Amino acid sequence: MSGHSKWATTKHKKAVIDARRAKSFAKLIKNIEVAARVGGADINGNPTLYDAIQKAKKTSVPNDNIERALKRGAGLTGDAVEYTSIMYEAYGPNGVALLIECLTDNKNRAAAEVREALKKNNGTLADPGSVAYNFARKGVIRVPSTGTTEDDVLAAVLEAGAEDVENQGETFEILTDPSDMVVVREALQAAGIEYDSADSEFVANLDVPIDADTARKVFKLIDALEDSDDVQNVFSNFDLSPEVLAELEQD
Repeated sequence: MSGHSKWATTKHKKAVIDARRAKSFAKLIKNIEVAARVGGADINGNPTLYDAIQKAKKTSVPNDNIERALKRGAGLTGDAVEYTSIMYEAYGPNGVALLIECLTDNKNRAAAEVREALKKNNGTLADPGSVAYNFARKGVIRVPSTGTTEDDVLAAVLEAGAEDVENQGETFEILTDPSDMVVVREALQAAGIEYDSADSEFVANLDVPIDADTARKVFKLIDALEDSDDVQNVFSNFDLSPEVLAELEQD
């Protein structure tokens, strides 16, 4: 089970959603621009763009913003921005592994902001390859648990190529090979099951249990990293037990 996914279900994460909505919108818009630039503006022929738009809609990004991002990314407005993808490897408090995925139009700024966030929050940059080997890229589809059951989800996706379905409480998390994600997502749609997001993510091969005190420090570091407009995603390998989650809920 992904530590980052568990963290996303805690009250801690929910408490900051509204305050960070503008930053979230900006990052979702950036995903749409890049997807349109790489694969074209045809949603039906560009599954990455389709999923980026669906996620933006689920997060209540206004349709006008989505349309402008699509056109800008496809080069239809003349004001396209070139983004570079960078992955930083790092260690957080108590050796928690971090992959920091950036999408930026200024590599120097991105590097400086990542280093600053790590320095101020008990984190350190790691040598290339020293953290990444702990992770594998997976297709991750999240289905809200309200109105559906784990058996319904399993019946819809297993024959389509899903590797695993994990009950995260408020959501079911479906793991696939990245090449199978579109087929699995389409199987959900064919079964009439709504999904919240379908993304290519880095999932830890082995999660490391941490206590509540370490979790609070890791949360603070991830918050600081995600405050940067250049940081799109932070993936980690920590695991939170039910007891630790319960303690964090009291904060």
